[in-house]
Amino acid sequence: MMSKSLLLLSLRLLLLTNLALGDGMIEVFKWKQMDYYNRGDGRPSRQPNPSAPVVFPGQYNRNRGKRDVLTSRDTPSGFKSRSDFADDSGPYIAYNNVPMGVTHFRGRLFVTMPRRRVGIPSTLNYIDLQRDGKQSSPKLYAYPNFELNQFNASEQNLVSVYRTTVDACQRLWFIDTGMLEYPNNRQQIRRPSIWIVNLKTDRVIKRYDIPESIVDTGRGLASLTIDVVSEKQCNNAYAYIPDLVNSRLYVYSLADDRMWAFSHNYFNFDPLAGDLHIGGQTFRWDDGIFSTTLGAQHSDGSRDVYFHAMASNNEFVVSNKVLQQESNAARSDHGNDFRVLGSRGQNKQSTMHDYDPKTGVIFYAEIQTNGVGCWKSSNPFTAANHGTVTSNAESMIYPSDLTIDEDGNIWVMSNSMPIFIYSQLDPNTYNFRIWRQNVHEAKRNTVCE
Repeated sequence: MMSKSLLLLSLRLLLLTNLALGDGMIEVFKWKQMDYYNRGDGRPSRQPNPSAPVVFPGQYNRNRGKRDVLTSRDTPSGFKSRSDFADDSGPYIAYNNVPMGVTHFRGRLFVTMPRRRVGIPSTLNYIDLQRDGKQSSPKLYAYPNFELNQFNASEQNLVSVYRTTVDACQRLWFIDTGMLEYPNNRQQIRRPSIWIVNLKTDRVIKRYDIPESIVDTGRGLASLTIDVVSEKQCNNAYAYIPDLVNSRLYVYSLADDRMWAFSHNYFNFDPLAGDLHIGGQTFRWDDGIFSTTLGAQHSDGSRDVYFHAMASNNEFVVSNKVLQQESNAARSDHGNDFRVLGSRGQNKQSTMHDYDPKTGVIFYAEIQTNGVGCWKSSNPFTAANHGTVTSNAESMIYPSDLTIDEDGNIWVMSNSMPIFIYSQLDPNTYNFRIWRQNVHEAKRNTVCE
């Protein structure tokens, strides 16, 4: 029998464990393989246009003095995975469909499917929660419609989308990279572009082709954050767009319909934090600035923009007033405008993060811990003040996106991406999951309370 002292010790350890972790995330959906209501069956195969320019890693970077990097957007040269041997003649190849982004807005859950392989019917999709919310593995609807997702049908159609976001004016924003990222055949078939969709009408209200003077290709454009002054000034909006390959931060002004680029050493990856071990795979990524999020509004109306590289454990911050002045981008010395907050701790590399205004907490999607972390922004930025909401190396392999909706619910996508890139996904097991948790429950029993 267990002695009384040993039993008390076990109870203490259990209590400490519960205090160290939050209430976790709730699994909402899971898939072995993704499927669609419209697979494009009976349509001609959507293969890349043979006359389109082929873009290889580093081709456009050399004239800017950038060395070639290997990031989460790349498949190792010469590497053969299961998907490379699949039948590539059809419009839908189940194995090749790996979801990336998740955003919720009033009963619709937007799910993106970047075109990193052939056989992807639609890159921008949604789940109708009222209709399919009780299913464990629901099919996807193309958004705003199937036709707009057929890149070879028109130059005005979508090519590849990584992540989406919703602003205070009920508009869906995203970047279309314009790039087909097929292994050994990467093609920039269209200019990367910013899109805005009115969620009340599901109509595209703006498309802005990013000038080549700003960025050559869409290879490093994986996310964006929208800064709107108020719901009554919807035209006074700015988009902050990280470039994980070129280590730049782009700013787009909707009112001026202009874009400018900031460069800073803080946008680079940390050479000490690029060695990763996820899902049984060991590899190195050089992803630079990856995610931005807006903090609380200060008395002068300004807001902090928090940002980090994925291959880094550090967090940085800059005022949105600095970014919104185009003339500041031309400065060679930014002084103390960009500041180091500190380190989140060892093995705390993060893809996306999002600030919750109700709690003042920033939540992180952490790829090395296969979990979700948190930091209360009123506390000093130290590793000790960073909590763990959840961590599961079996079911939350590579959380690729994290967003918070207007109701204060955190949504997380985990997609086993390193296994897909460096090994083989098992189509008989669950590879992709979407998780949800309320912000108040997520921070419970952590240092973020």
